[in-house]
Amino acid sequence: MSHISRRLGVAGAVLTAVAVAASPAGAGTGCFDRARDPYTSQVDSHLHFRPFGGQAIPFEELTGYLHKSGVRHASMYGIGQTLPVNSNCTYYLNCPGTPVVPSMKNDFANAENYVETKPKDPGLTVSMTFMDLNNPKTIPPGIALYDKEYPGVFRWAGEVNLVKQALFPNRHTPATSENIKSWAPFMKVLRDRRIPITIHSDLGSDTDQTKYLHLMEETLRLYPKNKIVWAHMGLSKELTTMDPDRHIGMMKRLLDADPNLTLDLSWRVLEDSYFSKPGVRRKYAAFFDRYPTRAIPGTDFVASRDKDYHVYEQELEVTSRINKALDDRAFRDIALGENYYRMLGLKESAPEVCRAG
Repeated sequence: MSHISRRLGVAGAVLTAVAVAASPAGAGTGCFDRARDPYTSQVDSHLHFRPFGGQAIPFEELTGYLHKSGVRHASMYGIGQTLPVNSNCTYYLNCPGTPVVPSMKNDFANAENYVETKPKDPGLTVSMTFMDLNNPKTIPPGIALYDKEYPGVFRWAGEVNLVKQALFPNRHTPATSENIKSWAPFMKVLRDRRIPITIHSDLGSDTDQTKYLHLMEETLRLYPKNKIVWAHMGLSKELTTMDPDRHIGMMKRLLDADPNLTLDLSWRVLEDSYFSKPGVRRKYAAFFDRYPTRAIPGTDFVASRDKDYHVYEQELEVTSRINKALDDRAFRDIALGENYYRMLGLKESAPEVCRAG
């Protein structure tokens, strides 16, 4: 009997070890161990479940990517600016001259997938991306239609384009100051419902680095009580040479002036063109450590069918590298998702970071 008991004890110990190894990061200890657990972000606040054109990665396959990579929650963006249905393009940059115009079809596809599956792991927040900021009078009727067809489903807005230089060859034009003033009706709806809006607004280009800064400044001045998320901190492939100290100073000034502004750290352009340069990562990490509650992570992955899990995994890893340089407070608030959960008023909270030693 003692021999059998010993064998059962060994088997039990092995099963326990396997269970701990397979459990989510930090689950075995009740806290997140940065020395052992992965540094990749547990929230993807900027994920396009639909492409600009062509086939999308099937919904259940994409949610499987999130589960496999340890992402606990994601914002479910469509892409409001779609290519024509008769176009063979899947990416607008490959089709200069082809118009890319706002549409509701991606949002409806996302909402339908969401209500059919009601996913809980990972948790998803469905976003309205149809909004044409150049034609704001069309937005309140659109929201009313969404309310009728999918009541209570849409809890985020954006990514929407205030100015996106990459789309200029596809007949996109920046919204004007007059357009921004006319946003008041739909911004009130978002404000009353406490819905965040992610706005893509380029700062400028390498030849004129702050050409469009006034557009975001005007937005923040007119709508200080809205939860505004600035996609990519205003950076882009058209602006890769801005002095980091100048950029950080600009972000500090705007964050100090508007307590409802949040910075979106999605897109690998931030890592490739800024964070990865010698001495620059330390500067941005110190900035985020000083403003730990004011940023959220994301990949900006676009789920076109020509991609697979390995592409998503790489985008998550690259956009998460800044996490390694953050202090424990900023790491929990940003990488582990506390800011994101708080912004949405979710009951979920990020795990605490284990104390060293």
